[in-house]
Amino acid sequence: MTSHQESVIDLPSPLPLAGRILLGWLSRLRRGRMEGQMPDGEPFLIQGREAGPTGTMRLHRPLRMVARIATRGSVGFAESYMAGEWSSPDTAHLLELMLRNEDAFQQRMEPSWLHRLRLSLHHRGRRNTQQGSRRNIAAHYDLGNEFYRHWLDDTMTYSAAIFERPDQPLVEAQRNKYDRLLDTLGAQPGEHILEIGCGWGGFAMAAARRGIKVTGLTLSTEQLAWARRQIAEAGFADQVDLRLEDYRDTRGRFDHAVSIEMLEAVGEDYWPAYFRMLHDRVRPGGRIGLHGITIDEDRFEEYRRRPDFIQRYIFPGGMLPTPQRLAQESNNGGLEVLESTGLGQHYATTLLQWDARFVQALPRIRALGFDDYFINMWRYYLAYCYAGFRTESIDVKRVLLRRP
Repeated sequence: MTSHQESVIDLPSPLPLAGRILLGWLSRLRRGRMEGQMPDGEPFLIQGREAGPTGTMRLHRPLRMVARIATRGSVGFAESYMAGEWSSPDTAHLLELMLRNEDAFQQRMEPSWLHRLRLSLHHRGRRNTQQGSRRNIAAHYDLGNEFYRHWLDDTMTYSAAIFERPDQPLVEAQRNKYDRLLDTLGAQPGEHILEIGCGWGGFAMAAARRGIKVTGLTLSTEQLAWARRQIAEAGFADQVDLRLEDYRDTRGRFDHAVSIEMLEAVGEDYWPAYFRMLHDRVRPGGRIGLHGITIDEDRFEEYRRRPDFIQRYIFPGGMLPTPQRLAQESNNGGLEVLESTGLGQHYATTLLQWDARFVQALPRIRALGFDDYFINMWRYYLAYCYAGFRTESIDVKRVLLRRP
């Protein structure tokens, strides 16, 4: 629809109080279209004045949903989904619709001062000290290799793929990401790379195939066991050394370094130490390939003051820099920024594929003991990230740094 047209609102009548409050709030929609269903099956439609995506919301317990949002804001909206008080057949695009209408919904999404205080205190309690980092990493990555194996690709890569074509299989797009990073780094056979946050060993395997040595660090015992086994079975144990080690404890000098989506787990207080470590561990002239998720500059201060759903439930202690802050911290650490490339739309595509694979694997995931609350939380997390990348509220940068 064009911007001069009026909004179209088709709501059921009569409505209980909770339904009137909730649909009155949703009726602020300005862009796109929301199709919905009340608990009794009655449909509703809200279409904004401007073009935008379409989302579908099914309300199950509106009274509880209203109470959560009124006290806990955007985190309460997520918790309401986790508790099954509303659902969607396509949560990713619904959250994209909500985010594109953020200016219309912002006031209602503000938590009470008491909940803001609780969120802030909880986040501060998960600081990434060396002990805290081990606890925070374990909370996410030690859910079990079987859990991740059911919905990641065969490389067990848990970061943004890079797609050369829309129909490219996920496993190929992940290998493409590793190849492009190695090409950008310019690493040669016989050289030695330090990888901070080695995951399940996907990058180390790709580098080893090129005759490059890798020392990889992780704080996850589950990841380490899996990655060591895969490396040994592939015959690269003499080229790849994987360690359960904090980046702050690493010593030695390497030709290059790589860190793929580990920056998000460092924490703002520790960014200076992280970039100084990269400088100190790489030889003069050595390069650093960094993949890091960033947040839009206009959102940073609010995000900093008010921890979000991801920090509360998914990545305790996490913090995203802005692109400008990433460059500043790199320079402060004595590193030169050679190039920076945004890959956010590739991440949006990756997240949709992960969610589809997650849904396909639900019987096996439930068999591991994960309940509906956890499953809803995880799917909301994938959809929430998709919406962020799709609307460019967040991005993932491939940054090439050099130690002068």
